[in-house]
Amino acid sequence: MEKKLKSYTKWGILLAALMGVSLHFLYDLTGNSVWAGLFSPVNESVWEHMKLAFFPLFVYFLYEIFRIRKKVPSLSRASAWGILTGTFVIPVVYYTYTGILGRHILAVDIATLLLAIFLGFSRQRKIIGQSSFLPTGNGFLPWGLVILTGLCFFAFTFQPPSLPLFFGP
Repeated sequence: MEKKLKSYTKWGILLAALMGVSLHFLYDLTGNSVWAGLFSPVNESVWEHMKLAFFPLFVYFLYEIFRIRKKVPSLSRASAWGILTGTFVIPVVYYTYTGILGRHILAVDIATLLLAIFLGFSRQRKIIGQSSFLPTGNGFLPWGLVILTGLCFFAFTFQPPSLPLFFGP
């Protein structure tokens, strides 16, 4: 199973990265479709760019759960924590580096997305690796947070709060 997980990880990181980069352009390519806007950035805010990690990780980890969950009992809970980790790495890294440099750099923003996806997978795999040492739990908390985050993406896409996270650079 370890070899299969490594293969899923390699392909998953590649596919999630391609999905994330593609999502960046989806809203404009669809003529500002409301449906596309729910899953892809509608502006240049940090909040909207968090979607670039959230939805690809969500989709790929659901695929994994349906394919191999019986062989990896902690996969569902680990996947939820991986989605959350990858998603929230983006604002942490962005605000840290722009706070230090005083500006944003496109190449660093792209690298941040790739780092977020990598760390999402890393978190998932670390939890899977520790599953024999940790209590199994039911995954209610992490999946509740994933669902809440997804609902917030939908709700705040066209009616964002007046907070800096939702402002463009």
